[in-house]
Amino acid sequence: LGAWLKCASLAPGRYPITLAAQTVCAVAQVFILGLPSRIASVWFGPTEVSTACAVAVLGNQLGTAIGFLLPPVLVPNTPDDIDLMAHNISIMFYGTAIVSTLLFFLTGVVFEEKPKYPPSHSQAVLQTLPPEDYSYKQSIINLFKNIPFVLLLISYGIMTGAFYSVSTLLNQMIVTHYKGEEVNAGRIGLTLVVAGMVGSIICGLWLDYTKTYKQTTLIVYILSFIGMLVFTFTLDLGYLIVVFVTGGALGFFMTGYLPLGFEFAVEITYPESEGTSSGLLNASAQIFGIVFTLVQGKLTTDYSARAGNLFLCGWIFVGIILTALIKSDLRRHNVNSGIMNLDAKSVPVDSPVEPENTALKIQSAL
Repeated sequence: LGAWLKCASLAPGRYPITLAAQTVCAVAQVFILGLPSRIASVWFGPTEVSTACAVAVLGNQLGTAIGFLLPPVLVPNTPDDIDLMAHNISIMFYGTAIVSTLLFFLTGVVFEEKPKYPPSHSQAVLQTLPPEDYSYKQSIINLFKNIPFVLLLISYGIMTGAFYSVSTLLNQMIVTHYKGEEVNAGRIGLTLVVAGMVGSIICGLWLDYTKTYKQTTLIVYILSFIGMLVFTFTLDLGYLIVVFVTGGALGFFMTGYLPLGFEFAVEITYPESEGTSSGLLNASAQIFGIVFTLVQGKLTTDYSARAGNLFLCGWIFVGIILTALIKSDLRRHNVNSGIMNLDAKSVPVDSPVEPENTALKIQSAL
């Protein structure tokens, strides 16, 4: 809907329609960003759930990478030919709308709510609970009473908000130290995203292999802090290749943290809904992202890019401390491990007797 509304704004004087369309897209993004951990938990087993979450996060990052690449290609800067610019914008808008519509119909036709058989024992328990027993309000209350989750909520917001701020102000920082390098600034932004995609997959695979959620999250947080420091103090050296390398390393660890945060949240908040926990994480990231972008932008403009980056370094260090304080209570993993020890098997959701027995066994294991 947002993409087609943008097509309706292709005329002078219709800028308010463009804003309305972008608002619709922003609302849609709220639902999309929280999907990775939910889909991974519902469809994938204990040995692949973190990798599945990382692949889904990679999908979001891939869209961002395409956003860095395609618009400058489809709509080159032609200030002397406004009609050509309008034509190019219309191609981009209609192309986006057609792709979005195709994906919409594919989702409606192909995608199913859940598999016939629960992929894990933790999902088997959740599917035996009556839907009417679920309360979104109570789930929110339970999450905010969960101290480890509150600590993760703040630390996730700090890390992701810092990444949003760096991504938003990257062009300004690069152009300040490297005059006339707008194209390379876009390429460095693309490097951040692509390196982050690789980091997401590696972190997801590592989690499935080791189940060391807190340790991995803390190590990636510390490496992100070191990467931010190196990026800060090498930005003004005068060598663009150094910025490419440090920016890539920063994106690798900062974006690699995203699936870690999602999966760690699901583990310490089970049996609360994955969508609720990931939704709160995204809300925290947006709030910190807005604040960090405004403050870092002000510091960068009034003082220097280094001052703005050091502001983020200080907050990331706070995030390290908060992450170290999180109690690693892996509830979902404990449920799956307990049932595996009893050698129970997944059963059909519509079985009249066995799911109840499975739920009782899981509860007794807890």
